[in-house]
Amino acid sequence: MRIQRGAWLATVVGLMVVGVGLASADDKVPMKKEAAKKEAPKKAAKKKQPPMDKETAALTAAYGDAVKRTMTERPKLDAAAVAKSFAALASFDWGKEYATVRPIDDAVIATQGDAAARKDLETRLAAVLSSGASRDAKGYACRKLTVIGSAASVPALAALLADKDLTHMARYALERIDAAEAAQALRDALPKLDGALRVGVIGSLGARRDAASVTALVALLADGDKAVACAVACALGRIGGVEAGAALGQFASHAPEGVNLSAADACLACAEQLLAGGKKAEAKQLYKSLLGQNQPKHVRLAAMRGLLTTAGK
Repeated sequence: MRIQRGAWLATVVGLMVVGVGLASADDKVPMKKEAAKKEAPKKAAKKKQPPMDKETAALTAAYGDAVKRTMTERPKLDAAAVAKSFAALASFDWGKEYATVRPIDDAVIATQGDAAARKDLETRLAAVLSSGASRDAKGYACRKLTVIGSAASVPALAALLADKDLTHMARYALERIDAAEAAQALRDALPKLDGALRVGVIGSLGARRDAASVTALVALLADGDKAVACAVACALGRIGGVEAGAALGQFASHAPEGVNLSAADACLACAEQLLAGGKKAEAKQLYKSLLGQNQPKHVRLAAMRGLLTTAGK
């Protein structure tokens, strides 16, 4: 039987298309397998995340529980339960049952709006810091004082700034207590500490954006400890202002290796703040201080971009 020429061509083309489709499907199989191989380590990495430390795990669980309970009703102050919790707090361990201190969590919420009750709670928490309580107990007290702490808690917190095991928690609270005494305590500790402890206090002053500490911080830009000098530069960049900007601009021109990039970054941050505050001339001067050939190319480009921004203001 003879096949017409047109029909024959159509048949051949159809077979070719099917063949190509089959070939494509076959090609996709190894591609999918290869992609699966590449994704397998990623999935495995996600499944094998390192376990949370006991403190983080306890806080995560406690936060979730607190949200659930406060969504239904506000906790009531249970004086007897709170007293029992403070007795148990002395030997508190993040790895043990968190329920023992939950009444204190509830009291923080329940005393809102009750100045006398909250002051009493703050006094008891501050007393834990100067007692023989466990490290975890003192860390817990610091966390609660970030919420209800006032100037009255500052002396107890300041006493921990030289404690390498608790200084970070004391600073965590002092950074957040809205009282001039908290900033003063950090400034007073600055000349008494060195190394990592001093670096931490410098960072806290930067976090508070404490303008009153600028003069003391500027004096530490030339510190022989590069970690301290870098921390000072970062803190001044966060605090901002004309005095900090002038000191950073001058320092950036001769900052030693290992500190120069922190100084440049701080200059850029400070210049942005100055410009946002309407101090165009000071911002422009700070940007210009980063255009020298001693600065890396990316720093000079960032400074030039900032300088152009000032032209548009």
